[in-house]
Amino acid sequence: MRKIYYAIIAAVIFTSCGEYNKVLKSNDPVYKYEYAKKAFEQKKYAQTATILSDLISVFKGTTRGEESLYLLALSNYENKDYTSSGAYFKTYYDNYPKGKYAELARFYAGYGYYLDSPEAQLDQSITYKAIDELANFIEYFPKSDRVSVAQNAIFELQDKLVLKELQNAQLYYNLGNYLGNNYESAVIVAQNAIKDYPYSKYKEPLQMLILKAKFQIASQSVDERKSERFRDVSDEYYSFINDYPDSDKRKEADNIFKIANKYIKD
Repeated sequence: MRKIYYAIIAAVIFTSCGEYNKVLKSNDPVYKYEYAKKAFEQKKYAQTATILSDLISVFKGTTRGEESLYLLALSNYENKDYTSSGAYFKTYYDNYPKGKYAELARFYAGYGYYLDSPEAQLDQSITYKAIDELANFIEYFPKSDRVSVAQNAIFELQDKLVLKELQNAQLYYNLGNYLGNNYESAVIVAQNAIKDYPYSKYKEPLQMLILKAKFQIASQSVDERKSERFRDVSDEYYSFINDYPDSDKRKEADNIFKIANKYIKD
């Protein structure tokens, strides 16, 4: 019985592969198109993409051409090839800006890049591309039921960009005075991140890092600059506790403030 079962499975696979090879060799674009649609429904996305990549130029400017291009993009998306799917989705909405699948194409283009966005410490080119695509989707289709999904994805991507800046600022802080005053660089990077993304969940650690970096700058200043720079530390402290009075870093911030006050001249 088991041998019969395996024989049936093997026959099905052989028949399926045989038909696919027949399609690949065929010169009938309609036959290929119909097979590609059936393959997509069966979740054979690699087969679908291979066949449709040869048909989009054949059917260009026709109804089949529009659907072929969209299914080609969607097949790559479902196959987790988000770089290829994003390019095909863009080609679709550029060629069919008011097409049947324009809304979905714009959404999936951005959401695919969102899914492909790497960890914060890596290059964030894809993250920026995802944000641009999703923002454009919202602009073109503000009433879409996918707008909230796109917005949440954008917020998450922006937080990733802020986290990268926080990591960069922390690196400068950790370098200290190695080959220059890296504390100043830490302050600049952190301040720019807050300016660009004022509502990020990483604003608190960024502000705390600014306070600590300014404290280091003041501590290492020449005597005639200490009072001025510790006053800047004091101002930064008040800004921090006003925004985060219950911060788990409050004790550390209070200690910085106490030391700073010893150097501030009235």
